Amino acid sequence: MCLRHRDRLLIVPVMLCALLGTPARSAVAHDGPAPPASAEVARLYAEAAEATEQYERGRRAADRQRIAASRLEDKLVRQRERLAAVHDTIGGVAREQYRTGGSLALTGRLLLADDPDAFLRGYHVADRAEEAVSRLLDQERAAERQLTAAEQEARAAWRALAVRNSRLAAVRRGIEATLETAQWKLQAEADRSAASGTCAGAVRLEQPGGPPKGPEWVAPVEDYTLSAGFDSVGERWANRHTGQDFAVDIGAPVRSVGPGRIASVSCGGGFGIEVLVRHPDGYYSQYAHLAGVTVDQGEKVATGQWIGQAGTTGNSTGPHLHFEVRLTPHLGSGVDPAAWLRERGVDL
Repeated sequence: MCLRHRDRLLIVPVMLCALLGTPARSAVAHDGPAPPASAEVARLYAEAAEATEQYERGRRAADRQRIAASRLEDKLVRQRERLAAVHDTIGGVAREQYRTGGSLALTGRLLLADDPDAFLRGYHVADRAEEAVSRLLDQERAAERQLTAAEQEARAAWRALAVRNSRLAAVRRGIEATLETAQWKLQAEADRSAASGTCAGAVRLEQPGGPPKGPEWVAPVEDYTLSAGFDSVGERWANRHTGQDFAVDIGAPVRSVGPGRIASVSCGGGFGIEVLVRHPDGYYSQYAHLAGVTVDQGEKVATGQWIGQAGTTGNSTGPHLHFEVRLTPHLGSGVDPAAWLRERGVDL
């Protein structure tokens, strides 16, 4: 079911619903203000993910249909080769009948035969062979018609899938273009908060399915590329790099790596907008350069719960999440986040 529900996530676009043949419920009308950029980005992330998933399913189905059509075509070629062989056999029978006087009437050939009994036995054998060849020819022709129809059906299905997939790709591109605009709107709002040092406050986002069930610890983001690691050196840092960077897009959901309580939410300085979580074992995890937060100080959080959205606030050269694990709430007490997570069953 494609739902349109006021300011909620996981809204599949009406255009996508139409392509999929799924009825869309009309939007709930309301006169309130437009949703904040953070909610818009999260919604568009969900729509883009849904469109991409549909596109990939369609692409895989088209590939399977193309392979099926190719196999049918190969089978049709072999069937035609067998049909040609049957034609040759029939031609051979006709030539043999002509060579042995097959055009004479049966009575005349009996009168001229040296051994009428042997002739009759041979005639019946040849007649049965000709009937068998005729039946085989009919079967082969029927099989060819069936295969040709199946091949045409497979090719038609493949073409329909290709057209549907092309439309899905166009929908996905449209969503991604809208998402990019919303991402930079969110970042502009975040930059203003970071520059003023005053946090805009938590924007509550509905997390699809809620925090993941089961794992005690998770990675801070789901889809990422690891960039600068712990203790790296370079001109971007005054000393050494104090955490692990995850390259992600602006607005990507950031989640608590484990259960805990929000120790602080701050919006100024080199880390830009950041969230600090205190875990039951006494360690702290930090999430920096955010574009938005979804929690407030003192709030209890579960493993995998969304606590913010990635961005590029503070001293940042591009969208990413700066993630630290500390022995205390303060900078300078960090440990290697990758090793710390690995000890807890999370391989980055």
